Amino acid sequence: MTQACAPEAALLEIDKVEVSYGSDPSGLVWGYLFGVSPEALAIDSAAALAWMRDHAANNPSQFIWLHFNLSNAASEKWLTTHANLADEFYETLHTGSRSTRIELAEDTLIAVVNDVLHNFSFEESDISTLWVSVARNVVVSARRKPLQSIERVRQAVRQGEPVRSSVELLIHLLRDQADVLVKIVRDAVERVDDIEDKLLADRPTAKREDLGAMRRVLVRLQRLLAPEPAALFRLLQRPPSWMADLDTQELREATEEFSVVLSDMSSLQERIKLLQEEIAARVSEETGRSLFILTIVTVLALPINIIAGMLGMNVGGIPLAHHPAGFWIIAGIIATFTVVAGWLVTRAARRLR
Repeated sequence: MTQACAPEAALLEIDKVEVSYGSDPSGLVWGYLFGVSPEALAIDSAAALAWMRDHAANNPSQFIWLHFNLSNAASEKWLTTHANLADEFYETLHTGSRSTRIELAEDTLIAVVNDVLHNFSFEESDISTLWVSVARNVVVSARRKPLQSIERVRQAVRQGEPVRSSVELLIHLLRDQADVLVKIVRDAVERVDDIEDKLLADRPTAKREDLGAMRRVLVRLQRLLAPEPAALFRLLQRPPSWMADLDTQELREATEEFSVVLSDMSSLQERIKLLQEEIAARVSEETGRSLFILTIVTVLALPINIIAGMLGMNVGGIPLAHHPAGFWIIAGIIATFTVVAGWLVTRAARRLR
C-alpha cells in the first residue's frame, strides 16, 4: 500500500514546479495531471513517462495533458518513442488538409485546430495550426508557434478550473477558440466602423488594399476555423466507447457555437466588400472629374495652339503680317473660338450629368 501511494505523493510534490513557456529537452512546453486532486498538477516529461508506465492503466479517472513545441526537434522523437499515439496523428503533422476537423482513429480522437498567434494583427502569417490527440488517459497537443486558444486553456487550468475528462479539455479548447474568433470579429468590426465613418465624412484614410487584406484574412480564418461537418458528423454518430454521453453532447454544442461566429464573419466580409466598392466608386469619380477638367483645359487651349502653330511657320503669305491691327484681329479670332469651344464643352457636360 505504501509503495502504491509513493508515486502519487511524488506527483503532488511536482505541483510546486513552475513550467516555463519554453520547452524542456524533450520538447515539452507544459504538462498537467488531472484527477489526483481537485486542481491539476504540473508535471514534467519524466513524471509523465512514469505515470503512463505505472498508473495509466490502473487509474481510469485520471488523465494527463502534455503540450509540445514542434519547433524543438526532440518533440516528435519523444512522442514516437514514449507516447504510443495513433499513426494518423503523425500523418496529420506532415501531410493532409489543415482545415479544422476532429476524426476518430484507433479509438483516439485526432483534432486539427487552426488558431491565431498572440498579438494577432490581421496578417495571414498570424494563423497557425495545433494538433491534438485525445485518448481516455492521455491528451497530447503540439504546435510550432505559440497560439492564443491553447494558452487560454492553460491559464484556466492553472487557475484551478476543474476538467472532468480528456474530451472536456478538447471542448474547452474549441470554446476558447470560438471566444478568440469572436474577439477578432469585434476588432475587425471596430476597424471597419472607423473606416466607414471617415468615408461618410469624406475623410477616407484607408486604401482598398488594406480592406482587401483584411477581407482575405477573414476568408482564410473562416475556411480554416470552420470544423469539417462530415468528419464531425461521423464522430458524433459513432463516438469512442470510452467517451461519455455528456461529452458527446457538449462537443456538439461547442462546434455549433462556431456557426454563429462564422455567420457574423460572413456578414462582415460582405460589408468590407461594399466599402471596397464605395471607395472604388469614389476613386473612379475623382478620376473622371480630373479627366473632365483636363479635357476642358485642353479644348480651351486648342484654338490658340492651332492658330499659334500656323502663324509660327516660317513661310511666306502669313495673313495680317503687315496689318497695323493684325495682332488684335488674331486675338479676337482666338477669343471667339475659345468662347465657342467653352460653350460646347459646358453643353456636353450638362448632357452627361
